[in-house]
Amino acid sequence: MILKGGEIARYLARPDPSRPALLIYGQDPMRVSMKRVEAVAALAGPDAETDMRLTRMAGGDLRKDPAQLLDAIKEVGFFPGQRVVLVEDTPDSAAPAIGTAIGDWQAGDAAIVVTAGALAKSSALRKLFEGHKAAVTAPIYDDPPGEEEIARWLADAGLREVPRDAMADLLVLARALDPGDLRQTIEKIGLYKHGDPAPLTPAEIALMAPASIEADLDDLIHAVAEGKPAEFGALMRRIEGQGTSPVTLCISALRHFRALHAAAADPGGPVAGLMRQRPPVFGPRRDRMARQAQTWGMRPLEEAVHHLLETDLTLRSSSRAPQMPLIERALIRLAMMPRGRR
Repeated sequence: MILKGGEIARYLARPDPSRPALLIYGQDPMRVSMKRVEAVAALAGPDAETDMRLTRMAGGDLRKDPAQLLDAIKEVGFFPGQRVVLVEDTPDSAAPAIGTAIGDWQAGDAAIVVTAGALAKSSALRKLFEGHKAAVTAPIYDDPPGEEEIARWLADAGLREVPRDAMADLLVLARALDPGDLRQTIEKIGLYKHGDPAPLTPAEIALMAPASIEADLDDLIHAVAEGKPAEFGALMRRIEGQGTSPVTLCISALRHFRALHAAAADPGGPVAGLMRQRPPVFGPRRDRMARQAQTWGMRPLEEAVHHLLETDLTLRSSSRAPQMPLIERALIRLAMMPRGRR
């Protein structure tokens, strides 16, 4: 059986123990590893290794000792429960040994889970599994997790009240992060929301999502982008006292204004432009930056980016001008720059 589309995530979350073998393969080792962990835990339980219901072996060793797989699936476990034999990083040369084990498999034997990297259509492993009536093939593509899979991760993290606007933000985040990073983020949100029955909000997702700009610089750069020179001095002294280098400050400001420029240029509007960033901008910070992009307009933002690029080149040059006053002057100039021209 070859799994397709949404069948892959659903089956790997609850594999059928009556089937002898499962092949999980794909280009991205992290995605394959995540699915393998999920499938093994569903078959043999989360404590399978501790309870000695999981046997691991390297796929490359089966060519030298093909009988070890057959021996492993026939072993009787010390503890009751479903057993799994995991064959990892499996090359095509292991296909004959795996085929023999599948052919001799009987009800009550350990389930065989095989993992591999990218496999061509001519792969011996693919031909073995795809041509077998009872074995299962799960190709893992680089597509982002879908809503159904994210909902399952949320439930595992104890998050069951997830409104549509919060799920929409998570789906956008799924397109920007690796699945492993996304799942860690959801687990972190679950810890943050532990004991809180209120529905998950976009603001809470924004709080837990990986930041695109250093948090210590946010207030200063927002003050510049919002034209608040009166707040600039105290914030600048605080940043300077933290030991932030002028080059780091310039890079952060340049990243912020480039994001505003891209948002202002987006045909779908500033909010859509910020959601298309990598990583995307969420929650109150997204709304705040969207207002900044709309207030500035295209032409002033182009001038701001150009000004910061010139400042960055000067900071990295052999100029003897004091660097911190140089970036401070550049940011004050931006804070007082006329805006609103398209």
